[in-house]
Amino acid sequence: MRAEIYVSADVEADGPIPGPYSMLSFGFAVAGRAEGRRFTAVDPLERTFYAELRPISEEFVPASVAVTGLDRDRLVREGRDPAEAMAEAAAWVASLGGSPVLVAYPLAYDWTWLYWYFERYAPGGSPFGHSRALDIKTLYAAKAGVPVKWATKRQMPRHLQSTRPHTHHALDDAVEQAELFQNLMLWPGPGSP
Repeated sequence: MRAEIYVSADVEADGPIPGPYSMLSFGFAVAGRAEGRRFTAVDPLERTFYAELRPISEEFVPASVAVTGLDRDRLVREGRDPAEAMAEAAAWVASLGGSPVLVAYPLAYDWTWLYWYFERYAPGGSPFGHSRALDIKTLYAAKAGVPVKWATKRQMPRHLQSTRPHTHHALDDAVEQAELFQNLMLWPGPGSP
């Protein structure tokens, strides 16, 4: 059985959905690996991937762009071609070995963008298949025994959270979320330190 390689992902986009809107940047950071029932955390700064993309449409939501801190006009001129960036990202994921699993908080947002872009632009489609993904928010809800609506970072015990700030830079946030994921995977659950 191949080890699972957990890849923390974060996306910054200029609107709510891919197609009419564009993914402006994304970051990956390896969070750890699991062999059988044993999870091993790794330094999320050791293996990372980051790309800023040229927008694929003219449409955008100004408030969404503002959150990213990116200059959309600069990306129109200098952003990477999505096909080139997604092919390189897929090759990077394949180079990790094992069976890659995408992890994100919240997964629904980041997965939607990444799956759509991989399927549209990468020659082999998504390196995560159509279902090798894990939602960090749901992982916390299940381990803590709380409803999903209570599975917010504000509600989580401080010792589970990363000490890194959430900056809305895709690579920074992928690293931050990798640390949250590691802490959750190693946490025995409520009532423990």
